[in-house]
Parts: sequence; structure tokens; C-alpha cells
Amino acid sequence: MDVRNIAIIAHVDHGKTTLVDRMIYQANLVRKPENLGELILDNNDLERERGITILAKNVSVVYKGVKINIIDTPGHSDFGGEVERVLNMADGVLLLVDAFEGCMPQTRFVLQKALDLGKKPVVVINKVDKPNCRPDEVQEEVFDLMFALNANEDQLDFRTVYGSAKQGWMSLDWKQPGSDITPLLDTILEVIPAPQQVEGTPQMLISSLEYSPYVGRIAVGRITRGSLRTGMNISLCKRYDIVEKQKIKQLMVFDGLGKKNVDEVQCGDICAVVGVEGFEIGDTIADFENPEALPPIAVDEPTMSMLFTINNSPFFGKDGKFVTSRHIKDRLDRELEKNLALRVKPGLNADSFVVYGRGVLHLSVLIETMRREGFELQVGQPKVLDKTINGQRCEPVEELTIEVPEGFVGTCIEMVTRRKGALLRMEPRTDRTLLEFDIPTRGIMGLRSNLLTATQGEAVMAHRLKEYQPYKGDIERRTNGSLVSLETGEAIAYSMNKLLDRGKFFVEPGEEIYGGQVVGEHTRERDLNVNICKTKKLTNVRAAGSDEKIVLPPAIKFSLEEALEYIQEDEYVEVTPHHMRIRKILLDPLDRKRKSDQEDC
Repeated sequence: MDVRNIAIIAHVDHGKTTLVDRMIYQANLVRKPENLGELILDNNDLERERGITILAKNVSVVYKGVKINIIDTPGHSDFGGEVERVLNMADGVLLLVDAFEGCMPQTRFVLQKALDLGKKPVVVINKVDKPNCRPDEVQEEVFDLMFALNANEDQLDFRTVYGSAKQGWMSLDWKQPGSDITPLLDTILEVIPAPQQVEGTPQMLISSLEYSPYVGRIAVGRITRGSLRTGMNISLCKRYDIVEKQKIKQLMVFDGLGKKNVDEVQCGDICAVVGVEGFEIGDTIADFENPEALPPIAVDEPTMSMLFTINNSPFFGKDGKFVTSRHIKDRLDRELEKNLALRVKPGLNADSFVVYGRGVLHLSVLIETMRREGFELQVGQPKVLDKTINGQRCEPVEELTIEVPEGFVGTCIEMVTRRKGALLRMEPRTDRTLLEFDIPTRGIMGLRSNLLTATQGEAVMAHRLKEYQPYKGDIERRTNGSLVSLETGEAIAYSMNKLLDRGKFFVEPGEEIYGGQVVGEHTRERDLNVNICKTKKLTNVRAAGSDEKIVLPPAIKFSLEEALEYIQEDEYVEVTPHHMRIRKILLDPLDRKRKSDQEDC
């Protein structure tokens, strides 16, 4: 059967997964649901709740007798490792761009990778049903971007398709809406080249992996030469010229939303191989007698680390099923099997682990998944990883774009420059303004929540790792201290009311708290120990009106990412299946006082 391999690349939330769903409906693999908001591919709870793709996924559709292998990729820069790998399996890319937002930082990042690999692009300008959309201008922007990224003449001669994936239509002219997405599928068959049929000994680069509790790790990749058969003896070519002799137990190809077993897979098709052990991404499955390795894939290094440790708070074990260090270690080892950009090293003691990842979102998705599985753990403040390059201390720098209404431009520039950001570009877009900065990764931590507060929730922020640059100097972190509970018990509205002038609270009256837990933010720089478990002493003499109802402002509730970005060095985030608390590492106020006295000496 004739084959086409395409990857869908775009900035986060430009409609990749919705478009793939439309292709699946078009091929009649799934009956079109009544609720079109239900995404088929983003099938784990976290992906559905956040509306983002976290893991790259493979599906295939058959159109006019041609099998189209589609790879849906994540759009967020923290999952950039996923995108780089899967592009190796594709012959062409669908570059999806929002008709209003145009080219965003992640668009540039993934497009650069695709063009460098010589992939042929088809541009899809999505969401043309939006008010204020500007499809013609966006098409020009895409051309300028490709030119700036040194695209060759063939790549610059791209075909553009317009449409609305949400409404389920595509057209070659955006002013004339179609009824389905056949114009896009026809364009794919016409423009994207079929994979080259190369005769010779088999070669397959392992570009991705899947994990099954029944058969373990499954290698996924595209056969670049020859063919593979079930039961075939092969060589696994690893890094450092290590070659291991192994045997293929099972071969599968992607068929619709699932996989089916086959006896043989020809050159050019994407397949899953069961039975290969000890492989890594970038290894080559080659001929048994004369193995030839393909160039390995480089996976970006982690830029951030975080301490994971067991929950040793007074409330440990009340909420979760898995609370020991052995449970946490086993779970992290399982995650390493399939999460490429992750690294784990032992911590300072047997109960802690240092976990390295691509950003706060990358690590918080792991923590959130563990929490839902019934784990209890504590997490320290995220730390950015520095490098020494040519004897100079360097740190990761990100390209940050912020889109805000005109009235908040000054506020945004001031907030970012205070965090060592440098303004590169400022561009008006109808009633909003696009700002582009270079900013150290350290400066981005905690910036999103502050920006949303300062812009009344209007700021749209995106960032991607750019490069390592010389260290920019110290950045001011959170300046306010914490309100720390002195007692274990129930938070009482009466005592919280008395302390309202001292700060804002993170807990509601009636919540169970413990000594050493951070219950609020102090109005001043230093920490303040408070007792909010104190009840009102009742006397037999009451003045009229002395018992009026206490009305407190609502407590501040953090999301996991906000809590990780908020905490200071001497604090942990305690994560259990049903609760998330911020606490001091040292719960006893005397211990904290002794430690600060030692540091001052």
C-alpha cells in the first residue's frame, strides 16, 4: 500500500489535536460524536483538563487507497524533546498556524527543526472563523519566518490550506468555506512525498517508545531501508559502537486508532517492535550479520532540577496509598522508561531524589500524575541548572512572548526587565500588543501568576528555551515572608479575622493545619509565626453586637505549578491525592531560628 508519513506541528493551543480528530472522523474510524469538544487523542485526564497534548501519538487513516501515518505532537516547549524525535519518522509536516495569533515562539522552534531535516511543509491556517482573524497577513508571516530560517526553494514553495478544524472544514480559499476536510487530504497526497523505497539490509532508527504492562517497552520508528519480519534475528546498534544480538518477537503497524500484528513491514512504514530489550531512543535496529548504525538522535538536556522526598509531615499517610521512598523510587524508575527528557539521581539521604526535567510544567505533570495514582510526596523549590562554558558560568535563556492589551504594556515591560529580561521586539496587533523578550529561565518562575494579576487576566504568555548565555546576576524573588502556623488543629475564623492586617491566607476556616505549615503570605519581608487555632474565650457578660458574623476574604488557592514557583528555599510543597500544602522544611520555630542565626554568622 502507498504510504505518507506526516507530523503535525504548531504552537500550543493552535488546534493540532482537533485537526487530527477531524481526519479520524473523515476516515470513518470513529462515529462523529454529538459533543465535538471531546478529543479522541488527548485521552488521559491531565491532557483533557489542561487542553494540551503532553505525549506524541501515532494514528493512521486510509484515504483514496493511501495510508497516511499521522503523528500528533505536543505544542508546549517543555515537551520539545517529544517533537524533535518524532520528526525523524515523517516525510513532511503540516504546520498549523492560528489565523489571529500568527507565528508564535513554539512555531519557530518546531519549524526550524523540520526545515533542518529537509521536511516538506504544508501550511494550514486554522481558526479562520474567529473574529478579527487575518489569514492573508499570517500567510505572509509564515513565508517570512521560513525565509528567515533558511528554508530551501522547494520548502518556500509551500501550499496553504485554510479552514476551521473545530467546525470541520478546510478550503483552498478562506472566503469560501467547504463542507469537510477533503481539500487538506488531497493536498497531503499531492504535496507530501512518499517515502523512498531503499533496498538492502534492514535499518530502523528508534524514534519513540511505548510502554505496555504486558510486554514492557516497545520500540517505535520508521524503517529507512529494507524490511523487518516477525521472528527475525537483528542487531541493536547502541551508542559508543555497542552492538547487541536480539530477536524480534512481534511486529505491529498503526491501524486507525490502534495497532495490528503483521508478519512483515516494508521500507518507509512506521512500526512498533516488541522483543528488543535495553534500547534507548536513537538506537538503530540493523541487520544481524552486517549491522550499520544510523546517526543517533540528540535529545535536549534538562534545564531544571527539583528535590522529591517522602512526606514526613504530621499528616503523612492519612491520604495516600504509596508513601515510602521505595514506592517513589519504583515510580520514578518506571517514568524513566518512557520519559526521555527526565533524569533522576539520589538525593542527600536515602529518602530523597533529585529529578531533572525540561521546565516546571514538565515536572509538575509528573507530580500531578503521581498524586492521582495515590502517591504522597514533598517537592522542593525548582532550581535552574547552570553550565560552565569556556570557564564562564552560563545559564539557560528563554525567548518569551507576551500578548497584552495596550494599556498594560508598560507594566509587563517593567515586570520582565526587573527579572533580567531584555525587550527585543514590540509589535501592535489590532487592540493588543506583542512583546518579545530574552529572559533567563530563573526569571520565568513565578512570572505567569504575577503577570495575570497585573493585567487582570489578559496576558497570553509563551516561552521556549533559546540557548545558554553568561549568567545575568541575581534576580529578586518573592519579597514577602510567610505566615507560619504555630499550632496543629483546626483553623478558626475568629483568630484569622484578628490577623487580617498581617497578610493574606491560603487556608479556609475549619481546615486542618499543623505546626510549621505555611498558612498565608505576610505583608512584610520576614516570616511571622501565628496561631490561627485560638478560639474566642466566652464570658457570661456580652455586649450587644459583639458576636456579629465574621466575613473573611476568600483564601488564595494555588495550582501545583503556581505553588512550585511560589515557594522559597526553606519550604516544601506537600502533595497528597486530595491536598496540597506549603510547609517549612523545619517545622519547629526554634529550629528555624537557630538555622537563620547560623546563616547570619
